[in-house]
Amino acid sequence: MPAESLRWDTLEALKNSPKGRLKYNPDWLEKGEDILSGCNEAPSLSPLSGLILKRLNMSPRALQKTCSLGSASTDPGTGLSEEAPVSSTSPFPSANAQPTPLSSPQLVPRLKKDTEQASLFPAFAPDASNNLSPVTNPIPSPTISLLSPRATQMEGFIRIFEEKHRAKAKMELSLRQELQEKLVASVASRESEQLKRFEELMELKQRQEYQSMTDMMDREYALTQESIGRQEKLKEEHKNRIKILNLRLREAEQQRLREAEFERQRQVEGRERLRALNAVQEEILQLNQLLEPAAPTQSGPSPDLTSYSTRANQLCSQVSEVVRMTAEGEFPSVEDMTVAERALHEMRSLIRVMQEAAAQAQEKRKKEQEEEEERRKMAMLQAQQEEQKKSAALSAKEKARKKGLQTKAEQSTLKWYQELQDSANQCAQSFEGLNNTKDIQTKKLRMELQKAATIPVSQISSISGSKLREIFDKIDKLLSGRSVVSGGKSVSTSQHPNGLDFVSYKLAEKFVKQGEEEVASHHEAAFPIAVVASGVWELHPKVGDFILAHLHKKCPYAVPHYPPMKDGTSVEEYQKILGYRVEDGGVEAQDSFLKRMSGMIRLYAAMIQLRWPYGSKQGPDPHGLNNGWRWLAQMLNMEPLADVTATLLFDFLEVCGNALMKQYQVQFWKLILLIQEEYLPRIEAVTSQGQAGSVTRLKQFLESSLRSRQIPPPKGQLSSHFWRS
Repeated sequence: MPAESLRWDTLEALKNSPKGRLKYNPDWLEKGEDILSGCNEAPSLSPLSGLILKRLNMSPRALQKTCSLGSASTDPGTGLSEEAPVSSTSPFPSANAQPTPLSSPQLVPRLKKDTEQASLFPAFAPDASNNLSPVTNPIPSPTISLLSPRATQMEGFIRIFEEKHRAKAKMELSLRQELQEKLVASVASRESEQLKRFEELMELKQRQEYQSMTDMMDREYALTQESIGRQEKLKEEHKNRIKILNLRLREAEQQRLREAEFERQRQVEGRERLRALNAVQEEILQLNQLLEPAAPTQSGPSPDLTSYSTRANQLCSQVSEVVRMTAEGEFPSVEDMTVAERALHEMRSLIRVMQEAAAQAQEKRKKEQEEEEERRKMAMLQAQQEEQKKSAALSAKEKARKKGLQTKAEQSTLKWYQELQDSANQCAQSFEGLNNTKDIQTKKLRMELQKAATIPVSQISSISGSKLREIFDKIDKLLSGRSVVSGGKSVSTSQHPNGLDFVSYKLAEKFVKQGEEEVASHHEAAFPIAVVASGVWELHPKVGDFILAHLHKKCPYAVPHYPPMKDGTSVEEYQKILGYRVEDGGVEAQDSFLKRMSGMIRLYAAMIQLRWPYGSKQGPDPHGLNNGWRWLAQMLNMEPLADVTATLLFDFLEVCGNALMKQYQVQFWKLILLIQEEYLPRIEAVTSQGQAGSVTRLKQFLESSLRSRQIPPPKGQLSSHFWRS
């Protein structure tokens, strides 16, 4: 409330007032006296003085001695009033005036008026029951100065007002005291509540401190227990590690003993194989000596005798190569013995076939001589005509049979093949300094360039066309000399003079390797790899030439080309030229070899029929479908190879047959019919029983295609929906 803010100012003002200097008496309340009573009182008579005078029946003489209000002075020693002159306007009689008797007309109205005032204020009227007897005092009473009735009335009114004001002040004081008590009680209650809250806050802080101390002690205890557990665990691990090390030491010792025993057995077996190899070489040389004198006596065709002799010399060279390796201080391996025994077996078979051929030739000659004699006897002319017809038919058939069948590729094809190999070799020589550098920064640059070229090719898949386009753009940027990010680093071919040749060579090598490995395992992967390679080939023809060079080097049948064995070439080197992998363990298995060749032919068949869909289709295809027709025609003009020709023809036709059918139509079906009727029997003639699987697949494919006059699209071919994904 507004008055509360002024409380202390009010009290300060009261303290400084004249009433504030009054001395407090604790007996005032007990005696019923007011604190301020008598403060403003004047030394005057009571308002009932008129009634008292009436009762006393004072004489007129005494009345004459009465002075007016404020005109008489009191003797301090006696308390009696001294006479003083009264003004003419005073209501009281002057001292010089004549005394007025009680029954006079001037006194009677005053008494009546006093009586009326007494009736108006009964509280101040005299009690009728109390008969005041006049005081008899032998000593005459002193004179009393009386006020006028009007002054007495006013004095009575003032006293009544003061009583009312005093009652009102007491009431307001009591109300203020009650208000102050309530205020003090509320303040005390609020302070008590605040004290309680403070105590609760202090108690909460104590509990929190206690809880934090408890938690800290628990954590310290947990950490202590954890450290103890960790120490125990480390002790256990140390013990286990010691046990493992002891076991490894024992195993190492046992391994050393086993290796020593194995080495001893290897030495023994090596010596036995060496003796067996010497025996095989001796037998082969003896058989070869038997072959030479037998050759002139044979009546068979001379080319057959030449081929027998050539093959015998090759077998002798193989065995001699193995023996030469053992002469350097090494024992022949199991694979060497297998090669030698196979050569010995083939030499025996060769001599047996030669002898059988010689016997058949002699028998045939005898039969022909007998038939000729019989014909001469029966009809010389008819026999001659028939003989001429037969010889003509045989010669025509032989010409048709031998027409176009070669053991090596055409000269133009070989020239093209050699140009590609020379170009690739020159490129490899140009960045030879980059490969053999000893500078650390150059080595790092070479590794970054190789990663930037090979990693995108490894990421090619048929997941989505957008992903394939992103990979192509990255390869194109790298080949264009712009910077690409590889392994978190920016790299560009312009950072080294031979950087572009290095990247082009490695990129082409990686494409062919993907065909050799990825396509060989997953045939559907040929199409996404081929379409990217075709797009790169179209924008960067040099990379396309390197792709062909790497493909022809790893798979010469993609030319097609059957490299002959030159003089002085070892068996391992010749097998590498044919596409086999030759390692320390020997030559790879035939199934693995055919699988790799199949993957590379499938990649080549996919590349010649695909073009990058986002490239410029105005120019010619860099290596189009006409190269597939050329490859197929040249393949059919060469003598088939066991197991290889049938496998490659089937893979090529399965991937590229549908595209060739749409492009060449009737000519293509003539070629398929030629394969079934004339070329397939030749393949079957050179195929052994264990290699009939590939021939069977090719035969079934040809029969199904000719029967339905349709070759289905290959599996995994990229559709238009793929490029929108």
